[in-house]
Amino acid sequence: MEPAAISFSAHRFERVITLGHDGASTIEPEDRHMKPRKKPKPAKKSKVTVKKAPKPIELYYWPTPNGWKISMMLEECKLPYVMKPVNIGKGEQFEPSFLKIAPNNRMPAIVDPDGPGGRPISVFESGAILQYLGRKTGKFYPTDERRRVEVDEWLFWQMAGLGPMAGQASHFRNYAPKDGNDYALQRYTNETHRLLGVMNKRLATRKFLCGSYSIADMACWGWVRGISGMMEALLDEFPNVKAWMERIGERPATKKGFALGRELRQPAASDPKAEEERRKILFGQRARI
Repeated sequence: MEPAAISFSAHRFERVITLGHDGASTIEPEDRHMKPRKKPKPAKKSKVTVKKAPKPIELYYWPTPNGWKISMMLEECKLPYVMKPVNIGKGEQFEPSFLKIAPNNRMPAIVDPDGPGGRPISVFESGAILQYLGRKTGKFYPTDERRRVEVDEWLFWQMAGLGPMAGQASHFRNYAPKDGNDYALQRYTNETHRLLGVMNKRLATRKFLCGSYSIADMACWGWVRGISGMMEALLDEFPNVKAWMERIGERPATKKGFALGRELRQPAASDPKAEEERRKILFGQRARI
């Protein structure tokens, strides 16, 4: 008589019970070569990476229309920065350390310790700084090429037109000798008037120069703000520009950027000799060979 066999499943593998001729039973695993289960290895502890706070951008600055462009942009983008005053009335823009950053001896300029590839980079010229910060953050400078071209057009319109012409109008109104000054004053006041007319037409159908608020608006705002203080009646002729200026002036970032370093601007020196020296520094420079 053949021995009887009964099979059942237990402990995750099949066993066979065999009854021998003497009635004794043996229990064997079906797979005699089954290896014992290994103990699981303890899970590795995951490393916690603590992200370091970015180092602040260094802003070389004096509170002027060109300086306000960058302080406004940094505030709008909420980028950490530290202000490094460059007193242009004392000639600090000619210091060798500053010329390494801004070879044209003009502020503003920036040093970004976290530049392309994680390496520091310095940028001078306010328009170039605005473009750089716009690319860095993806804010106020469109990535779509058609829209970016539009912003560039009005940014360079300010750089080549509104800024220089309003600056010259201010110079001949506030600094140049009064006698024999009529032609220059009229020339630059008229050109500033023409440019405000161009801007007024542009703003007749939009809240901002390029539809959405952009670096082009930031570039222009300080100069228009300066004109309003210098020739308030002139701005009254351009209601769209005036409304635009007031609209941007209410932005929290504008208020902070405009207020930056305000305490640094001292009234014109009462000492005639000191004032003469300041004007030589600001307006009497020639090439330094």
